[in-house]
Amino acid sequence: MNFGSILRQIPRKLIKRKCIQVYVSQRNYSPGPLTQFTDDELMMKETVAKLAKEDIAPLVRKMEKEGRIDDNILNKLFENGLMGIEIPEEYGGTGSNFMTTILAIEEIAKVDGSVAALVDIHNTLVNSLIIKIGSEEQKQKYLTELAQNYAGSFCLTEPGAGSDAFSLKTEAKKDGNDYVINGTKMWISNSDIAGVFLVFANADTSAGYRGITTFFVERDTPGLIVCKPEDKLGIKASGTCMIHFENVRVPESNILGKFGHGYKYAAGFLNEGRIGIGAQMIGIAQGCLDATIPYTLERQQFGKDIFSFQSMQHQIAQITTDLESARLLVYNAARLVDAKKSIMKEAAMAKLVASETALRVTAKCIDFMGGVGFTTDFPQEKYFRDSKIGTIYEGTSNMQLSTIAKCIRKEYS
Repeated sequence: MNFGSILRQIPRKLIKRKCIQVYVSQRNYSPGPLTQFTDDELMMKETVAKLAKEDIAPLVRKMEKEGRIDDNILNKLFENGLMGIEIPEEYGGTGSNFMTTILAIEEIAKVDGSVAALVDIHNTLVNSLIIKIGSEEQKQKYLTELAQNYAGSFCLTEPGAGSDAFSLKTEAKKDGNDYVINGTKMWISNSDIAGVFLVFANADTSAGYRGITTFFVERDTPGLIVCKPEDKLGIKASGTCMIHFENVRVPESNILGKFGHGYKYAAGFLNEGRIGIGAQMIGIAQGCLDATIPYTLERQQFGKDIFSFQSMQHQIAQITTDLESARLLVYNAARLVDAKKSIMKEAAMAKLVASETALRVTAKCIDFMGGVGFTTDFPQEKYFRDSKIGTIYEGTSNMQLSTIAKCIRKEYS
């Protein structure tokens, strides 16, 4: 069968929509591998790895026990530019690309999933949204603070609006030149330490979800009540709280982006957030694997190390391959963001595979450790607990599958 006949079998709509693109390669041209980084990306990767090992690692158990990010660690994150990775330099940020953010999240997650969650959500959701749709005045006011002084929080989920996020009940009613917000948000990450909240509220209930609008709400605004952090299975140091809005009054100038476009922002920017979660998950899985393989080379049974048994080798080879596959999906999605390409399907795939893989890898590592892996004396059980959130937040695995299927249908219709 020749190339022309193969092309004729491809649905015409696919070609018209450029879902399938045929390129004529230039002679002697070969794109670099996904694991090849620029000098700036590599420098950040190495810097964050060093910070994670030297500063974060010694405090992981302390933070887990206390259920909060240590103040010194938070200061280190700001000092090293990790809270403003993509924020332009004129606003006090690092001015790096999205791939750099992904590498930073991955390196931190190798040591602690909680700190990685903070850096991830702060950069991929809060900062990113303001950078792309904020007014110049809002950028001047908030980006500098977010890069250098305080964390941000993304307030979308509600008690009755989880996967069905657009069914949210929080309302913002116009009152003169202000809006008065009433409602409750739940499972809000970073809310224990955030200085500003991006709040999604319906400002025109008659329009349904098309009335959803995004507002800046500062922490000291009267009527904003942050409840105590939830006692979670994993990422315990990452503050996750319920937030009540009781007649919270904000000026009209606190609207982020366009009125009624909040649903678009939530759907669009969660795609980038999902790639960040993918990075967190591959970092957790890699950290667990790195803590486990040396043990299998040292642990002696039946006169030899347990790595020498073929059944062990096959299992280790399989999860290592699975992890590398997940990593490549995450890196590819990140590169697509920097190339300003569509990422809905690729982001969903990256999060789906990375989160499910992290669960399998960490569970297997506990198996490899035997009895000691079931104790808190070794880190495998924490990696396992931290990985479970990956299949839940920023869209469950089932929601990712639905998104992927939706994209496939569109491509072939």
